[in-house]
Formats: sequence, C-alpha cells, structure tokens
Amino acid sequence: MEPVEINAGDFYLRELRVDDRVDDRVALHAGGRFDSLDAAGAHVAERRRQWHADETCSWAVCEQLSNTAIGEISLSAAGELFCWVTPELRGKGIGTRVADAVTGFGFGFLELARITATPSDKAGERLAQKCGFESRAPHGVWTRLR
Repeated sequence: MEPVEINAGDFYLRELRVDDRVDDRVALHAGGRFDSLDAAGAHVAERRRQWHADETCSWAVCEQLSNTAIGEISLSAAGELFCWVTPELRGKGIGTRVADAVTGFGFGFLELARITATPSDKAGERLAQKCGFESRAPHGVWTRLR
C-alpha cells in the first residue's frame, strides 16, 4: 500500500522520511528511540518497506505547522498499535489524539475488527484507556473492538 497521510487536528501524520528535505532520524535518535542516526535510518527504511509490503502502516507525528517529527505511531496489519511521543512533550494529550485518528483509520480504511495495544508503562495504559481500549488479557494486552 502507498503511505497515507492523516490530519489529526493539531497534528499531522505522514510517512517517516529521510531525504534532502526531511530527516526524521534526528527526532528518533534525540527522543531516545535509537542509539545512533544509522540505527534510526535503518528503522525508517524498515518502516517504508513495511508500508509497501502491507505489513504495517506507520507515521511520523508532526505538529500541524511544522514538518518536524515529535513522535511515531504505527498500526500493523494484525491490528497492533504502537505510539511514541518525544519525552518533553508527553502528558499533553498528543498520543491520545493521534491514537484516536489511527484507530479510526484502522477500523474504517483497513476494516479491522479489533485493535490491540501493549503499553509499556502506566502512562501507556492511561492512553489506551482514554482511547477506548480495555485490558482483556493477563499479559498487558489492551483491546478495542470496532
């Protein structure tokens, strides 16, 4: 599938990029997601491959008025949601807004029957709960049904 852009109100979701105009490796590395720019670049390349193989849709989370990434969100073909926002911007509702937009895309465009999330901390659990997910499994998996 070709990458799809999503307008999420104050935030704009677009494909992760590394080119002569945009370099998302910097945000991924500075946000603590990857040890080096090379590792971040490999991640961006893998995300691009996943889009075209219909395995995972992923987006750079950008403020509406800039093209600078402040996080990443992804949704796999199996309905697994992952969301990350740069540490200095956490707690501002960004993850909730973009997760709502992406779950809408998953239920509507991808026609998924359920979406799951596996939060890594209490903040992630609060985000999942705010987005309508329920904890239904003993292994920290949260589920939202269509």
